[in-house]
Amino acid sequence: MGDSFQPLAALPVIEAHGARIPRIGLGTWQSTHDEGVRAVRAALAAGYRHIDTAARYENEQAVGQALAASGLPRDEVFVTTKVWHTELRAADFKHAAEASVARLGLDHVDLLLVHWPNAEVPLEETIGALCDAQRRGLTQHIGVSNFPVALLDRAVALASVPLVANQCEYHPYLDQTKVLDACRRHGIAMIAHTPLGSGKLLADPVIAEIAREHARQPAQIILRWLMQQPGVAAIPKSSNPVRIGENLAVSDFELDADSMARIGALARADGRVSKAAWHPQWDTPASISATQTP
Repeated sequence: MGDSFQPLAALPVIEAHGARIPRIGLGTWQSTHDEGVRAVRAALAAGYRHIDTAARYENEQAVGQALAASGLPRDEVFVTTKVWHTELRAADFKHAAEASVARLGLDHVDLLLVHWPNAEVPLEETIGALCDAQRRGLTQHIGVSNFPVALLDRAVALASVPLVANQCEYHPYLDQTKVLDACRRHGIAMIAHTPLGSGKLLADPVIAEIAREHARQPAQIILRWLMQQPGVAAIPKSSNPVRIGENLAVSDFELDADSMARIGALARADGRVSKAAWHPQWDTPASISATQTP
């Protein structure tokens, strides 16, 4: 049975400073070795054209194997990888980026991100190294990940070439209004990682009710909520071929304003899933800061 492929041009995309980023991609965190190869192959066969990986995931080689086995033209797949926060000094960054591209079996990636900021490394040095990676042809586009507003503003100001994305945790339990506003102000995409809240949202009664109304899966409702927001893409992770296909099938229905508002109202103070010890100071959720007195 042959694979049936959908051209990149047919998929919904975000355009940001020359980048065309498919609105739904496959997240590959924890998909390693053979599982990673199978997940990426299933995604590409289902029609995905955006694959997200990182050196930290230890699966770049598996992703590269799946890309090669697909037979797809290189310019049909948008590939993102990331440099880990311990490799942000200029010389380390250069070696890390080169190693990632080599492990993927590519001559360049489409998007290279700083995976996490590191307060011990001057941001000027990191962003300089990121821009240098683009100048040397290792990546078509550059961006950051897990950057709150103040750091994002600094990164944009320091970059000699445009940043096209900020990949951050974003889902209905986590208010990211401030980061979203900053991304839109800079004309860059917000790529939502952990868009299903590591599965925590799938049993939410509000999501379940809206899913029943639309005869859809809860994950599809959450991803549709993200997609209907200007400038937002999402990279749900799955290794299940059925779920992989379902997560992509969110372009043929629409949520009304009431449903969008009900889902948006689910944000809560303890909604964040990513709690790395080295995280930067996160922005105060807009819903909380609006009620605080000076």
